[in-house]
Amino acid sequence: MGATDSKISPRRKPLSWSTERIHWKRGIFSIMGVDEAGRGPLAGPVVAAAVHFDYDTCRNFPKSLRELNDSKQLLPDERERLFALILKHAKSWGVGIVSREEIDSINILQATMKAMTLAVDEAATKLAIEEVLPELLLVDGNYFRTTLPYEFQTVVDGDAKSPLIAAASILAKVTRDRIMVELDAVYPAYNFKSHKGYSTPEHLRLLKEHGPCPEHRRSFRPERFNQGAFVFE
Repeated sequence: MGATDSKISPRRKPLSWSTERIHWKRGIFSIMGVDEAGRGPLAGPVVAAAVHFDYDTCRNFPKSLRELNDSKQLLPDERERLFALILKHAKSWGVGIVSREEIDSINILQATMKAMTLAVDEAATKLAIEEVLPELLLVDGNYFRTTLPYEFQTVVDGDAKSPLIAAASILAKVTRDRIMVELDAVYPAYNFKSHKGYSTPEHLRLLKEHGPCPEHRRSFRPERFNQGAFVFE
């Protein structure tokens, strides 16, 4: 998600099952959507989610979930409402969280892959109780690596195309936003509850005023964003 949420709900293109339908026609029905939130901010963890709706649910999708869309296209209250509905109707789901410390240790790309792997592993473990394994992962973006044995397909702008990926984007976004609100209570000087750690003008101003807190990513030098210089000890 970008820095701030618009107060006016944007016009959104409805999602279709065209991405999933290609695989259904091949006899692949156990599909998970995978997405992340928090790859770009200057502070906080990166969070990923994996979501699986069974085939019958996809074919007869609940009316309450038909507004499902890319989390970036939804307002906060819409995301919260859909978050609860996804948990209610999903056959399985998982969330992976990688901390600021580990992001700085292994780099944001590797941290994102780890968060996605953790999310998929949790969702797959829940499915395994019913003796079901993921046949395919649909992963937002153009790059994915994992130690897990499942086949995958990367989908550029997948959260705006695939309902499964969109559902994962909402779980990841809401989970991370809640974490940033909690961090705001610990570090109130930075107003994390508003900008969620992204490099907004307000966040950059507060960084200049107070310097970084323990949740700021030391490996994310602000010059990468052409935002000026700060001292990251």
